[in-house]
Amino acid sequence: MSKITPNESGVCAADGFFTDGISIGLKADNQKDLAFVYSDTPCEVASVFTTNKMTAAPIRHFRALGDFKTNFVLINAKNANAMTGPDGIDDINDVLGALKSKHMQLQSPVMSSTGVIGVRLPKEKIIEGALKLDLSKKDPVAASEAIMTTDTFAKRIAFDVECESGKFSIGAMAKGAGMINPAMATMLCFITTDADVDASTMQELLDEKVKTTFNAASVDGDTSTNDTVMLLSNRKSGAFDKEAFGEALRRVMHFLALEMVSDGEGATKLVEYIVTGAKDDVEAEKAAKALSDSLLVKTALYGEDPNWGRIASTIGASGIECDEATLSISFNDLCVYEKGKLLFDAAMEEKAAEVMKSSEFTIFCDIGVAEGEFTAYGCDLGHEYVKINADYRT
Repeated sequence: MSKITPNESGVCAADGFFTDGISIGLKADNQKDLAFVYSDTPCEVASVFTTNKMTAAPIRHFRALGDFKTNFVLINAKNANAMTGPDGIDDINDVLGALKSKHMQLQSPVMSSTGVIGVRLPKEKIIEGALKLDLSKKDPVAASEAIMTTDTFAKRIAFDVECESGKFSIGAMAKGAGMINPAMATMLCFITTDADVDASTMQELLDEKVKTTFNAASVDGDTSTNDTVMLLSNRKSGAFDKEAFGEALRRVMHFLALEMVSDGEGATKLVEYIVTGAKDDVEAEKAAKALSDSLLVKTALYGEDPNWGRIASTIGASGIECDEATLSISFNDLCVYEKGKLLFDAAMEEKAAEVMKSSEFTIFCDIGVAEGEFTAYGCDLGHEYVKINADYRT
């Protein structure tokens, strides 16, 4: 029997990991904008990247390394290094080459970036700043702050896991507030562990857990060029239990997915869409994600308008097998539509509107066809989202 308990050390929770975040002048007002994750032992690597065909240079650089181990990730904010062609790859090699010249112990270092698309990296500034990094630092708070863009708060979590073979830890940090869409949805996530797990098993579990966590989250229906989840294990603990590790990984990713949705640009609501009774799980997922993506639904949430008709319409437009005679819709435990019965009188509307004033609530949709189910996560969309993205580059 395994035991999973919280740990406050983020990506430094696991033995042998170091991290920090500093300011090198990419952001205004001396805000932190460059971070690293370093392990004193080379790590097994698993990853999931964006489905956007316009893949950013850091992802192309990573993939070109093939089957490899690494002990260092450099992360910059403010510049995505996307749509920069071969020059983008060259810039990465120059930055990492400079770091390797100073820190000879770095093995196959990689880079991750977030920010504006279509602008070359300020290479000289990044190199100058990166050479000042202290690889002995353990400051997960600074690191999680440095990778933020339009985020309003830093996102990090960690757990210690006790199992039959011993104890291991897993920790993570993430950023993401806009361009979050269920297509491995700009979000970045870095997960570290000292569990004695091989790359193949990590990849298997990462692919499995991403489906109901990051791929079930939507802020605005857009998929970034840079979306990255990277899982690193230096195996230093010598302990591993597949079931316990999988559950700890799921908890880490689920927590961070909800943190990103609740921090959606200008968001005031975190909404869970639970779709049940669909033809199968695939159709349930399709309907749930349609709801979490719908602009009409999102704006109704922002206005705290219990317009259940938009819920029904979105389900119907999703293309799944459904019928108004079998569909039921509830806001939390308040059923507003039940299998063709119009329940929505003035008293019901008042109660539903009260539910929607909450910062977090659940919309249940029973399709009433079979047993398929899926849960997606979304937020509202209002004036602040438009304001942030209208002048994002300026």
